[in-house]
Amino acid sequence: MMTPKRKKTEFLKIYVVCTPGLELYTKREIEELNLPGGNKIVVEEGGVEFSGSLRDIYQTNLSLRTATRVLFSIASFPVTAFPALRQKASHLPWEEYVEPGQPVALRVACHRSRLYHSGAVTEYVVKGIADRLGKESPIQKLNEESASEPPQLIGVRIVENICTISVDSSGSLLYRRGYRLATAKAPIRETLAAGMLMASQWDLESPLLDPFCGAGTIVIEAAMMARKRNPGYNRHFAFMDWPNYAPEVWKELREEKGAKIEYSFPFISASDRDAGAIQAAVGNAERAEVKGAIHFSCRSFSDIDPPSRKGWIVTNPPYGVRLKSDRDLRILYTRLGEILRQKCRGWRITMLGGDPHMVRLTGLDFDQGIPVFHGGLKVKLFRGEIT
Repeated sequence: MMTPKRKKTEFLKIYVVCTPGLELYTKREIEELNLPGGNKIVVEEGGVEFSGSLRDIYQTNLSLRTATRVLFSIASFPVTAFPALRQKASHLPWEEYVEPGQPVALRVACHRSRLYHSGAVTEYVVKGIADRLGKESPIQKLNEESASEPPQLIGVRIVENICTISVDSSGSLLYRRGYRLATAKAPIRETLAAGMLMASQWDLESPLLDPFCGAGTIVIEAAMMARKRNPGYNRHFAFMDWPNYAPEVWKELREEKGAKIEYSFPFISASDRDAGAIQAAVGNAERAEVKGAIHFSCRSFSDIDPPSRKGWIVTNPPYGVRLKSDRDLRILYTRLGEILRQKCRGWRITMLGGDPHMVRLTGLDFDQGIPVFHGGLKVKLFRGEIT
């Protein structure tokens, strides 16, 4: 089994960033990969930490559905003066991750330390990189929402005079699978959609419906999960631009993990009353190569036609953006509960809700909800059963 160019026995401290609220599902994904160094997994708010190799970094980028980005630490050392920071930064193996003169972006955080000025920390670390590589790297601003390939991100965190320097291996945020070029109103990120499906405990075999599908993200992620198609199979990552990149390892992983596709899949149905949303969803599903696995229709949620076999509803209903007033929103949630009890009794349901009061208007038996962020809003992921 091939490994990238670092020592085969060397394990790195890897940190997987995820949407707060989805940490346990990210942890479960890592556990299911059975990585050699991944037996000590630590969950923190907004991320999961474990030990692994460069090969494991490739694989987590390829396979994890709920991850936002994958970073790893290349050094941790005490520091109380800027000249010492530059000197210690110059001793790090930058030639493995950055080309001489390659643009970089630094994300700096300083807490309870003598070095507290983030701009000065950035300047001295970049000088240390130049000392090592012989050519200064231009500093660029990181725009995480941009679809273009970003500069190499380097994280610097100084807490109580201990400096930890990390390198980002992902590049563009991992929710950018590459298929969602067309969007509808209030689109849900792919990583959150995958987290919803995992939280729902959908068995990948029973029917699955989304009556407010928008651009189709939830059902596309469901079809990819059912087909066992890894989310990073067709995209570019930052590690592919590293000087120590091992393309033969990536090729091997794609063949072992990424191309494994199941061609028998469950009934997955997506509907929305907005014809433009359905058009966008069909185009996105086609780019994701799962169009044939999803039944799309333009209809109101009250006209859904579920199969006789019981299944799951996983959906992201409107929070008011597409409605004229709170009264319209109250009517929608009340009517949603009525329709689901009429047509989907015995089904399980998972949905995002911005207002617990509105969710209660459905009359359905939901749990307390998992707090998550969606489009900058703090919402909850509610789960229940339709009785």
